[in-house]
Amino acid sequence: MDAFYASVEQRDDPGLRGRPVIVGSPPTQRGVVCAASYEARKFGVRFAMLSATAGRLCPTGIFVRPHMDHYREESRHIMQIVAETGAVVEPMSIDEAYLDVSSVSQAEDIDASLLKAMPLARHLKQRILSERKLTATIGIATNKLLAKIASDHKKPDGLTVISDSEKISFLRPLNVRVLYGVGKVTEQVLNQAL
Repeated sequence: MDAFYASVEQRDDPGLRGRPVIVGSPPTQRGVVCAASYEARKFGVRFAMLSATAGRLCPTGIFVRPHMDHYREESRHIMQIVAETGAVVEPMSIDEAYLDVSSVSQAEDIDASLLKAMPLARHLKQRILSERKLTATIGIATNKLLAKIASDHKKPDGLTVISDSEKISFLRPLNVRVLYGVGKVTEQVLNQAL
C-alpha cells in the first residue's frame, strides 16, 4: 500500500487530501513519524524520524495521531481482496504482502509467466482503488527481492515488472542501497570494491 496510514487519513478526511500529512506524535512532544504522505515526503519527512525533526523539515505538515485499530481493520479488508486472487499470500506487515501467483499465471517460459501476472495485478490495484479508495504499488518478478525492488521503483500507484531476461540491465543503474540490508557503510564498501 502507498503511504498507508497517511493515505487512510487523507481518504477519511477530505481536508487532508493533497496536504503534507504526518502520522505520529506532534513535533512538540517526544515521538516519531509512523507514516508520511507523499506531500510530506517531498520535504524529507520519513518513517521513524523524530517528530521534532519532521516538524522542522515540514513546518506546514499536519500531524495526525495514529489510529492503529482503524489501520488494522482497513488492512483486513485489503488482505481479503488480495486473498481472493487465488494466489498464495504471505503477509509481511499491516500494509505489505508477497503473492505467489505462479499457479494462476503459468506459461511456456518465465518471462511469459511474469507478463501473464500483469492483468491480475492491474485487477487487484483497480479493486483496491474502487472498493477501499486507496492506491497500491505492485512489483512483479521471479523472486521476493526483485519483486520488492520493483514495487519500490515507481511509487505511488505503480506497477513494475522486472523480467528475468532483463533483471541485470534493470538493476545495473540503481543505487546499491535498493538491496535489502544495504546501509551507508555497506554501500561504501561495495562502491570501493568496484
